[in-house]
Amino acid sequence: MTLTRSPRPAAPPRDRRTRAGGGVVRRVLWQGTLAGLAGVAVMTAGEKVEQRLTGRPDSLVPGRVLERLLGLSERPPSRAVNLAMHYGQGAALGVLRSVMATAGLRGPAASAMFSVIRLANDQILENATGVGAPPQTWPRAELVIDLLHKTVYAFATGAVADALAARHGPGPGQRHAALRPGRHPDVGPPPRGA
Repeated sequence: MTLTRSPRPAAPPRDRRTRAGGGVVRRVLWQGTLAGLAGVAVMTAGEKVEQRLTGRPDSLVPGRVLERLLGLSERPPSRAVNLAMHYGQGAALGVLRSVMATAGLRGPAASAMFSVIRLANDQILENATGVGAPPQTWPRAELVIDLLHKTVYAFATGAVADALAARHGPGPGQRHAALRPGRHPDVGPPPRGA
């Protein structure tokens, strides 16, 4: 007696916009990295203009944080280490902004939310490594400058992430909002593939 397997039922077609898998993940990774690097470039250009006006030197904080995270020697970080953390952190966080844009969290409100994430990331890393101090202890002028630069990063990153995500249509959150804007207990998620 031979055993035969019954054929598997055909899987329903998958919606390319919402499928969990390599396509969306790869897209979010490359788009977020690109958006984050663009945001860092815009932020850095703004920092250079501000430094010319204020005379503020380059910050060594990013490099010192990276050295602490990697357990490297305690010395002033090289320019390469400083730039690696400066651009690496921006690129990595850009992926999160790309996730937001892909989900349908786009525009100035989403970039404002992302500004808080960017600032929180900096402060967690700087304070956890002992390189930085809580922002409320900083001189006010230094705090304002940092807030300005990180907000520029967040909005520049958001503009690129939003534009790239929009090429694939509205995100799930935007499709839901199209049914009935706002949060309502009687409106469920749109059907998959809608």
